[in-house]
Amino acid sequence: MIQLAILGSTGSIGTQTLDIVRLFPDKFKVRAFSAHSNVELLIEQALEFDPECVVIGKESHYGRLKEALSHTEINVLVGAEGMKVAATLDSVDTVVAAVVGFAGLESVIAGIKANKVIALANKETLVAAGSLVNDLLAEHNGTLLPVDSEHSAIFQCLVGEPEDSIEKLILTASGGPFRARPANTFSSITRQEALNHPNWSMGAKITIDSATLMNKGLELIEARWMFDIPSDRIDVLVHPQSIIHSMVLFNDGSTKAQLGVPDMKVPIQYALSYPDRWEAPHPRLDWSSIAHLDFEPPDLEKFPCLRLAYAALEQGGVSPAVLNAANEAAVDLFLRDIVRYVDIPIIVEDALGRFGGPLHPTLHDIVEAHQTVIGYVQELYRVRAN
Repeated sequence: MIQLAILGSTGSIGTQTLDIVRLFPDKFKVRAFSAHSNVELLIEQALEFDPECVVIGKESHYGRLKEALSHTEINVLVGAEGMKVAATLDSVDTVVAAVVGFAGLESVIAGIKANKVIALANKETLVAAGSLVNDLLAEHNGTLLPVDSEHSAIFQCLVGEPEDSIEKLILTASGGPFRARPANTFSSITRQEALNHPNWSMGAKITIDSATLMNKGLELIEARWMFDIPSDRIDVLVHPQSIIHSMVLFNDGSTKAQLGVPDMKVPIQYALSYPDRWEAPHPRLDWSSIAHLDFEPPDLEKFPCLRLAYAALEQGGVSPAVLNAANEAAVDLFLRDIVRYVDIPIIVEDALGRFGGPLHPTLHDIVEAHQTVIGYVQELYRVRAN
């Protein structure tokens, strides 16, 4: 039986992970949950699955959670330290890292140091600290398995293939809701329009990232570290149907692709069942209804966030962490209607040009860069926020 800690259990990946757990009740025991602020759903999950501990990120919700679970033996924790406890429980085998944003980094590092298998859905971990995380995985003989559909697709394509046979990784992108929209109308894009993804049902932050193509930029950086492939051998290809989730080009000219219905349950399940595949009732492709599959290169003029991600990876050091922090802050401001959609890449580019750091950053350097950039962007727009 696989013993799980699900960090970010009330978000899109977390709730779908629990759908997998419900499908295979004889294969899983959930030992820990964490959530940022959705205390009511966290209470429901705790009462259903009876874990050892639950963690609430927002301290103001601690009292409500503690009271609701007072008749149980569940340990109630709070904040980043609580998440690290959840990730390192002796009873836990696998940590599903599904916390949104930079907040998931330190608990992933704690899990690696405690020799847990990491099922990674938090791409910001490798974006901000890819080299550091890989060093820790090597030091602790750790295992990191991808949950993101694109990285899961590449991982599945690489099973059984020699490392030196890889010529290129090809990440596919849906293009988001604005792929065909004229760039001269982008200044009027609303929050609701940006949250209306054509193919995937995701949380708000990742949906906005998909609309700007920053999500693909973050996945590019994640792929660089997850598969140890330099950025000049990672391509991005827009594929509006989201049927091919990603591809690998091999040095003999052959290309392997992983295909499926746009449904996160399949990559989540594969990360948890690997190296096995478990029979499950997830949707199947109806090949008779697929008339064509379309592809096009990304438009870096319309979607500069992807260009900025390549630039941050090329700069190295703390630049990817700066990119990620500026984007987190900018997306938050956009979701609160403080800045426009077109301001997001402007904010990110400004931060990349303004903040630097050591080429081989420590965790302290990365955390400091993140906090500095978040503070800078927030202060820049504080007058508008008020």
